Amino acid sequence: MAEEEDSGHILAQFRSEDGDNSGAPFDLPLSSTTEHLQAVCNQMLDNEDAVPYSFFVEDTEIRGSLGEWFKKQKEKVNTEKAITIVYQPQAVFRVRPVTRCTSSMPGHSEAVISVAFSPDGRHLASGSGDTTVRFWDIFTETPHHTCKGHSHWILSMAWSPNGKVVASGCKNAEIRLWNPVTGQQMGKPLVGHRKWITCLAWQPLHKDGQCRYLASASKDGDVRIWNTSLSKCELILSGHTQNVTCIRWGGEGLLYSASQDRTIKVWRPDDGTLCRTLQGHGHWVNTMALNTDYAIRTGAYDPSKPQAVSQAEATAEELTTLAEERYQQAKSTNKELMVSGSDDFTLFLWEPADNKKPIARMTGHQQLINDVRFSPDTRLIASASFDKSVKLWDGRTGKFIATLRGHVNAVYQVAWSADSRLMCSGSKDSTLKVWDVGQHTILMDLPGHADEVFAVDWSPDGERVASGGRDKVLKVWRT
Repeated sequence: MAEEEDSGHILAQFRSEDGDNSGAPFDLPLSSTTEHLQAVCNQMLDNEDAVPYSFFVEDTEIRGSLGEWFKKQKEKVNTEKAITIVYQPQAVFRVRPVTRCTSSMPGHSEAVISVAFSPDGRHLASGSGDTTVRFWDIFTETPHHTCKGHSHWILSMAWSPNGKVVASGCKNAEIRLWNPVTGQQMGKPLVGHRKWITCLAWQPLHKDGQCRYLASASKDGDVRIWNTSLSKCELILSGHTQNVTCIRWGGEGLLYSASQDRTIKVWRPDDGTLCRTLQGHGHWVNTMALNTDYAIRTGAYDPSKPQAVSQAEATAEELTTLAEERYQQAKSTNKELMVSGSDDFTLFLWEPADNKKPIARMTGHQQLINDVRFSPDTRLIASASFDKSVKLWDGRTGKFIATLRGHVNAVYQVAWSADSRLMCSGSKDSTLKVWDVGQHTILMDLPGHADEVFAVDWSPDGERVASGGRDKVLKVWRT
């Protein structure tokens, strides 16, 4: 085996990220670039249409040629054995980084606390301390509807996965449902919680094409499941001894709740059974995310095929089938994984449907963790902390990858682009930052807000980012 960096050959074995070998080992010239590897891989897998891939050797991504990697790793490489090259398919479409603020939309008279695009990215809703939910026209970038009814701050908001309803929860323990097209309230307020609403989660579209069931978490320690078509509470899940901070409705038919009592509970929402309690955190559990969150959030809408289905015209059965396909694709051969973030500065990676023990305890943050999100392709986890940094972790093992530094104050929220190549973060320092996830570098610094940025969301179609904060202004950013 030749030792010259770019003139020799190396014995290579291609392997999928699930651990399956593709073909037999063969000689590759060290001068092979990622373009050559792409061509070889597509040919070997008989792909009719070329699929873009990333290549990794021992968890190190190959960015230039094999020779460059070999030069760095020469001492550790055993050239008698085949080198395993792991290939990962990437999103076929590309999201461009947002670079400019196209509109600053005033209207709210208090801080903007939550901002959320609809599952197909065509509608935008915001919730504020001024007790209103507002819908915005994203094409003309003007106010659309102002929804009044709440009597206190709106703390949480959630789009139904079919995009036809927005639920909002306020500090007065009320939940209201809104029609995004007309701006009218739907049905009666959902009343029952004794303290303010902290989080809302809809049942995934592939489990119910009608999107009837909504789960709510409250500072009173309860989780309630509501039938929104009847405006009544079906189940009360009691067990937490303190404020329930976050809930997620998983695609496997389980509901997960995180609390300030330092535990995460796994429930069966059909009958209210408590399946297991996940323990490990030493302080309040603030946030959690599922690796299937993005597929569940977007339901039947596929960013790579934006015109494939019109959610307005499709039947509930068609939407359910499409959503099931997207969910299974996101989950692939793996289990549904969950990551939790806490005031104890740590994250835990769990396999909550099957195991009480965590897969990994992820340490490194120097302050409490405020937000955590899986990338849409499920391979990465981003965590935002009061230590002014965003950290990246491996979505399967919990292994630390990189720290993204640039903010000069606490980072409140992060949002991924649909292709998992970019990420946007909002901070107490009044800026948004767009990050190149592959290179671990800052792409764009987006100043413009006059005060802290509490909420940020990247539309599922990848076209725009919306942000809101203490300055009461909603900003839309575009490429």
